[in-house]
Amino acid sequence: MTGPRIIFRIPLFGGIPVTETIVNMWIFMALLCALAFWLTRDLKLRNISKRQIVAEKLVLTLDSLIENTMGPGHLKFAPYIGTLFMLSIVGSLSSLLGLRPYTADLNVTLGWALVTFFMIQVTSIKSRGVGGWLHKFIEPVPFILPLNIVSEIASPVSMSFRHFGNIAAGMVITSLLYSALAAASAVLLHLVPNAFIRSIPILQAGLPAVLSIYFDLFTSFLQAYIICMLTMVYVKNAAEE
Repeated sequence: MTGPRIIFRIPLFGGIPVTETIVNMWIFMALLCALAFWLTRDLKLRNISKRQIVAEKLVLTLDSLIENTMGPGHLKFAPYIGTLFMLSIVGSLSSLLGLRPYTADLNVTLGWALVTFFMIQVTSIKSRGVGGWLHKFIEPVPFILPLNIVSEIASPVSMSFRHFGNIAAGMVITSLLYSALAAASAVLLHLVPNAFIRSIPILQAGLPAVLSIYFDLFTSFLQAYIICMLTMVYVKNAAEE
């Protein structure tokens, strides 16, 4: 609740802090790379394995989503969209393993949003040219320039805060709930003579698991889907300007 812990410091430039966000993200990036390698090795045209069927199904599902959202001419964005979704979902679901989700760190979601922001601007420049890209900031009338600039900057800010806020809020609410239920268990069992039984937080069983289905599962998939959909819509609009 006070932010990611600093695991260690790199002795450079006065000490570069390496937080649990960085450590956890590198762990899951390594796992995703290993999974991708395992799914895509020894690919065949005939007598394909179940592993290859799973890999092809994932690729076809991603391509279908991008074609339906952006159009068939934008499949080149599939690697980025797929990577963004996988990093988001495993990062948010890492709380089920007792780890602090790195998506609850604004640095991570803001970094993703900035990559998307630059991708939008590059796509817009390719579509309109540099002159057309600059001219869009004074459309429909020149005095609206400040509002257009603010609107353009607001896109990555809103994307990052939306994702970060939902995951961080779920983590805080879950932590507060566990603390409250532990205290309530202590009050309920304070008259029990056995010290071991008094130490068992019986009220923590059941209810947190139900809430975890929402905060850890539903919200994680929802936020990963939303950030990918917003990325696709923004890039598509920039390409069609």
